[in-house]
Amino acid sequence: MSLPLEGLSAVVTGAGRGLGRAEALELARLGAAVVVNDFGQPGRDGTGEASAAPAEKVAAEIRATGGRAVAHTGDVADFQQARELVELAVAEFGKLDVLVNNAGILRDRMVFSMTEGEWDSVIRVHLKGHFNTTHFAAAHWRERSKATGAPVYGRIVNTSSEAFLAGSAGQPNYAAAKGGIVGLTTSTALALAKYGVTANAICPRARTRMTEDVFAGFQEPDDGIDPLSPEHVAPLVGYLASPAASRVNGQLLVVHGGMVAIVDRPRVRAKFDSKQDTFTYDELDAVLSPHYAERPEGETFGAVEVLGLKRT
Repeated sequence: MSLPLEGLSAVVTGAGRGLGRAEALELARLGAAVVVNDFGQPGRDGTGEASAAPAEKVAAEIRATGGRAVAHTGDVADFQQARELVELAVAEFGKLDVLVNNAGILRDRMVFSMTEGEWDSVIRVHLKGHFNTTHFAAAHWRERSKATGAPVYGRIVNTSSEAFLAGSAGQPNYAAAKGGIVGLTTSTALALAKYGVTANAICPRARTRMTEDVFAGFQEPDDGIDPLSPEHVAPLVGYLASPAASRVNGQLLVVHGGMVAIVDRPRVRAKFDSKQDTFTYDELDAVLSPHYAERPEGETFGAVEVLGLKRT
């Protein structure tokens, strides 16, 4: 019996630890050959000396179970190193079929205290990093499709966050980057559909080095799988990378603790038409202020509750 991803090759960025590691192992379990990418800096804020150890360790884990894997220790936020990552997959496995973008860092601070460097570094790794690898993977698929005159197999799974959906007061850089990733994903989905490529984004909730502060108060169970384990996220990535998900494109899905939710596109809540050529201040006050009068002051438009978790 063949495996769902047998004969396919994948790149997983940020795969040396946490979610990326779980995703790389899952893709390998489903039959894919995997390029395990991780820059290997020890600090979750992107500081410390880069190391090949995290990526090489995960690649070795995959090979130890009979899979095929190589490590890549470049920085995906560097345009040339992202090119080399995609080229490595093609050189090692003949082609690239699946791209999972997961690499990221955190530099949290309130918007009034955040420095330019803290903003730029997070946008660079998350948003530019997603763009860089997507750019070279998309060019690879487009060239193959044009050479054969037919669609190819291509899957992109990007990593957004509920910080984009619900807001996160101390993470304006992170929330903005994750919102940008959704925009990048939907644009890419439209651009590459004719070549046979799909692009989707997930908002995972998991206990990792990146989220150790966020979930510090949520107790791990004494037995069974932790509801915040990356093991709950990896199967969705495996599915989205598979032939079974050929009709899933340009979608955003929230996943955690044995739950998957499909997020709808924003919808119009209310609509008001001016009674003249254009609105006046008084007219806008008359129609909009009553609409918001019953809502709690300061409530955001996209509030999402944290469900199914017990804080200790």
